[in-house]
Parts: sequence; C-alpha cells; structure tokens
Amino acid sequence: MTYILDDYAILSPLRYRNNWLKLAIVTFGILAGVSSSSPFVPFTIALCMSFATIFFGKVPPKFYFKILAVPAGFVLVSIVIIAFFFGEGANLFEFDIFGYTLGVSSQGLNMALLILARTISGMSCLFFLSLTTPMIELFAVLKAAKLPDSFVEIAMMMYRYIFVFLDVAMGIRYAQTVRLGYRDFKTSFRSMVMLGTNLFIRSWEQGEKLYLSMNSRCYDGKMIMYDEKRPVKMPEMLLTGAYFAIVLVVFWLTRGISFI
Repeated sequence: MTYILDDYAILSPLRYRNNWLKLAIVTFGILAGVSSSSPFVPFTIALCMSFATIFFGKVPPKFYFKILAVPAGFVLVSIVIIAFFFGEGANLFEFDIFGYTLGVSSQGLNMALLILARTISGMSCLFFLSLTTPMIELFAVLKAAKLPDSFVEIAMMMYRYIFVFLDVAMGIRYAQTVRLGYRDFKTSFRSMVMLGTNLFIRSWEQGEKLYLSMNSRCYDGKMIMYDEKRPVKMPEMLLTGAYFAIVLVVFWLTRGISFI
C-alpha cells in the first residue's frame, strides 16, 4: 500500500494543471476510441495518453506498464475467444482438435484487434486522469459540476474506507500468517472465514465512529471542498489542440480500414 495511484498523482507536475481540461482530454479520447471502427484510432489515443502520462506526468514507465498489463491480460483471454468463435469468411489459419476445426477468420481477427485497441485506449485515458489528478480534486470537480451532494459524499467515504479496510485486512492476515494460519487448505479456509467476519465487525465499528465524529463536528449533510482555480495556459491549449487534431485526422483517414 506504499505506492498507490494517489501517491503518483500528488507528486505529478500535471496535478497543478486545469482539472476541467484534463477531463475534456480524457472524455474526448474515450468517445473517439469507442466510436472508431478501426483499431488505428484507439492505438493512437493509447500512444498519446501513455506518452503524456510518462513524459509530462513523470510516472515511472515500469509502474505504468505494470498496471496497464493487468487489464490487458484480462482482455487477451477475451480476444482469443472472439477471434476463434466470431466472424465470417475464409479462415486465415485453422486447427483440428478432436475432430473439430477451429479457425480464425479475417473478420474475427479484426474484431478482436478492435476490442483490444479500445480497451487499451480507454484504460490509458483513465490512468492518465488517475495518475495526474488526486481523487480529492476529482471529487471537487464533481461537486462543481452540480452532481448531487449525497452522491459525491458517499463516493468520498467509499474511496476513503477502501484503504482503511485494506489496512485492517492486511493486519489481520499478517497476524494469521505468523501464527501458521495458512499452512494447509483447511486452515487457510478457516482463516479466510475469520478474516471476513472480523472485517465485517470492524467495518461496522468504523461506520459508528464516523457517524459520531461527523455529528460532533456539526455535520449538516454537506461537505465543503476547496476547488483551486487554475487557468488554462496557451502551451496547454496548443498541445491539447494538436492532440485533438491528430486523433481526428487518423479517425478520418482510417475509417473503414482494418488490419487484415
């Protein structure tokens, strides 16, 4: 828990840039990626977002590609299934397994590559936002966007207590481990049940403490959040405009074009 996304966001130079501009960049990238019928546009967006996160956001490349590999690993399983079982036309290659023929058609392969590109593109956009903007500032933006106060405050509490409960769970698991609580399957199963039970009780206790502490501070149903005004500078506008232009040009030139 030493290195979480917020740690990098707090230290990032892009933290001090306009949050609305970063949201516009991310929203544009996600919409352009899912709207494209060609994998070239999502791959272009992923390349631009990754470069901005590493070069401008000063995020270590090793850490960035490590967290990006997690969703990529999940989608790789999906695209293999899509490539073999979806699509029509002549097979590019095929295998005979127990009398059944499994093949990959050009349409199925293009569909799989498009899904892979869209996934990497969307995750690159979200990682750009989460690695350059602390969550407390995102909550301030949501509040400024006139979202219901109850929605924003519940989201804040959920985010805060995710890490509280992780810390409690890690402490309990460490105590169980040093007492040989995971030496075999039966003992591990019993320890996991005890961990879940204790975590539920601790969660209930933390909720009671939160309720008492907020009432003692005269909580009236609204939290005041500081939203710092950061004007958009000309270099930022030029870079954003260049990014939009590159994506739109690639979108126009590659419409209807596939890899295969």
